[in-house]
Amino acid sequence: MNLLRRELREGRVGLLGWTLGLAAAVIMYVPFYPSIGGSGMMETYLEAFPPEVARLFGFDRMATGAGYVHASYFGLMAFLLLSIAAIGWGTRALAGAEASGSLELTLAHGVTRWQVVLEGALALLLRVAVVSAAASLVIWALNGSAQLELDPRGLVAVTVALFLLASLTGAAALFGGAVSGRPGVATGLGAGMAVAGYVLDAVADLAGAPWLARLSPYHWAFGSDPIVTGFDAGGLAALAAGFAVLVLAGGWLFSRRDLRSP
Repeated sequence: MNLLRRELREGRVGLLGWTLGLAAAVIMYVPFYPSIGGSGMMETYLEAFPPEVARLFGFDRMATGAGYVHASYFGLMAFLLLSIAAIGWGTRALAGAEASGSLELTLAHGVTRWQVVLEGALALLLRVAVVSAAASLVIWALNGSAQLELDPRGLVAVTVALFLLASLTGAAALFGGAVSGRPGVATGLGAGMAVAGYVLDAVADLAGAPWLARLSPYHWAFGSDPIVTGFDAGGLAALAAGFAVLVLAGGWLFSRRDLRSP
């Protein structure tokens, strides 16, 4: 696990920055629930929006603490920020190292290509887990003062869903780096998965086409409303399987191609 330790050590400042950033996002939104969602103001706001738009951005759910936290944090801000972080980490693990020339040096020390991929994927998982868990701990700390009345099981369930969803976007970037060695390709694949997942879920709702939602990783994570209903085994399994497939396919392809020169 030398690669894993090195990766975590070199990226500790960035990890701290993302952790503080998501904690700040929680503090920016969650404490205002009593004056927004819990005050009845949302009913007035909802009258100004078409029902489809209200559903798309979760405005129709903000009257409850759980709905407010999901709409203001988990379903949008946390998904966006944590996906950006995961894509950056996934890109750096292979494509960034190859583009800078450091990957060739690592492999010259008797490290196998599979080791690089698997330990890079594990580092990605650990980072995403730390950031997502830390932010949710801040939410739980504010649960009483913000009058959210969150169920701890629901908060854990939606945190796990967010963790797996962001990890999947990071795995797409890792896969892009494994097959191309180009940071642009890696970042593009990760971003494409994040955007496509969100858009498919939104279009499925607006167009009344539920079959589209079943293709969306965003729907696998949040379609069952885990902050209210708890763990969705099927959705979580789909996200975990997608992560495993991307990592294993990336490792297999990476072990069979020539490295690019920096």
